[in-house]
Amino acid sequence: MNQLKVYNSLTRQKELFTPITPGHVGMYVCGPTVSGESHLGHARPYITFDVINRYLQHTGYKVRYVRNITDAGHFEEEGREAVDKIASKAILEKLEPMELVQKYTNLFHWAMDQFNTLPPSIEPTATGHIVEQIEMIKKIIDAGYGYASNGSVYFDVKKYAAAHDYGKLSGRVIDELLETTRELEGQEEKKDMADFALWKNAAPEHIMRWQSPWGVGYPGWHIECSAMATKYLGAQFDIHGGGMDLLFPHHESEIAQSTICNHTAPVRYWIHNNMITINGRKMGKSYNNVIKLTELFSGDHPILEKAYHPMTVRFFILQTHYRSTLDFSNEALQASEKGLRRLWDAFEHLGKLTREGGAAAEDPELDQKVARLLKEFDEFMDDDFSTAKVLANMFEIVPVINSIKDKLIPVTALSAENFLFLQNRFQTWLVDIFGLKSVSEADNSKLQGVMQLLIAIRKEAKSRKDFVTSDLIRNQLANLGITLKDEKGGDMSWSVD
Repeated sequence: MNQLKVYNSLTRQKELFTPITPGHVGMYVCGPTVSGESHLGHARPYITFDVINRYLQHTGYKVRYVRNITDAGHFEEEGREAVDKIASKAILEKLEPMELVQKYTNLFHWAMDQFNTLPPSIEPTATGHIVEQIEMIKKIIDAGYGYASNGSVYFDVKKYAAAHDYGKLSGRVIDELLETTRELEGQEEKKDMADFALWKNAAPEHIMRWQSPWGVGYPGWHIECSAMATKYLGAQFDIHGGGMDLLFPHHESEIAQSTICNHTAPVRYWIHNNMITINGRKMGKSYNNVIKLTELFSGDHPILEKAYHPMTVRFFILQTHYRSTLDFSNEALQASEKGLRRLWDAFEHLGKLTREGGAAAEDPELDQKVARLLKEFDEFMDDDFSTAKVLANMFEIVPVINSIKDKLIPVTALSAENFLFLQNRFQTWLVDIFGLKSVSEADNSKLQGVMQLLIAIRKEAKSRKDFVTSDLIRNQLANLGITLKDEKGGDMSWSVD
């Protein structure tokens, strides 16, 4: 196995990754709340953890990747009034709550397919695990850390903090929490304002409701993930992932609940991706910059100058380390669009090249440079999944590939061993680990067919010395943003500008 180091949010340092069970990794990532359409903010965590999942599998681990669907209308206690998001949206859209859930779950899955993310091993739903959540709440009450009040059940944060390291993950201090917690509806039911709900009493008009030992109600947001993670990954598992916005209160609450219920800290390594900003601003309704994924792919949003292909977005996300802030702008996305095309063109040309002749390199210095750049792929990914550095190395190799293609340097400049290594590495990393696909050619077979026809007509025109027709085809394609290039030996290649 490799010597992978990951940044653990719990300890705030990079640590050598050692799974609980050798050769196996249990990973839980908080999934979407399907009360609405997925937006740009959902793209980053699910692409990030898709690549982590792919890389762990590439290095030989058997990964059980659990990503839940929150479909029980979780309410948010911190900073806003408790509200059942799914029930409220269902009323607006005149749909049954589970009809709405299915609609947006389908849309989420569609978007993930566009991004070419692998499906998780298990995708449990909150509504499918009400029994497990109730049993977990019972255990917390029996342990003396949960209490019922007016049909609701709350977690006693102050009691937990007295005996445990509460706030370690998020960096919050219990006294600060008590001072800054806002006065919200239902606070009078709690012993302290910092306490969070494990179960909420359902008002008569509340649609999504279940029978429990404390009356008819619905689960708190935090208990859902604790129950599903415990069921499918055990009392303690290797990796828990999500966005930094979930550090508090969600993940902090998960630790408290699971620790009391299972008598152990639930997670070995907490991994959090940083936030997305748009033109330097946090994404929010007040800024009118919440971009739905369907809008991103179609270009149908006032901020967007054009539509952006899902692979352009995926590539853009991988160009920045997952723990760094990522700022979306039209300029940045269009630069990524060009960068991906340049990289992919080189990759496709590389696949068509063959090397004949002796095994030794004719240019040992270049051969050693390419070998070093390729070897560093693993080193960079083993250093907390630095996809950006791997891509930077790939771009250093692109001019070498293009020079071989253009016959400016011979293919034999590289040793036979390193040439095959180069071909294999680009295939493995771009396709298998980074999950990228062609933006233009592979996604548009009709365009492929038309271009092959035009190239055939132009070749035939040139053979008849009909340069008027030959130039007309090339110039008209250029006006449409398609570059037709004459290669040595009479071949022609094309690219979309």
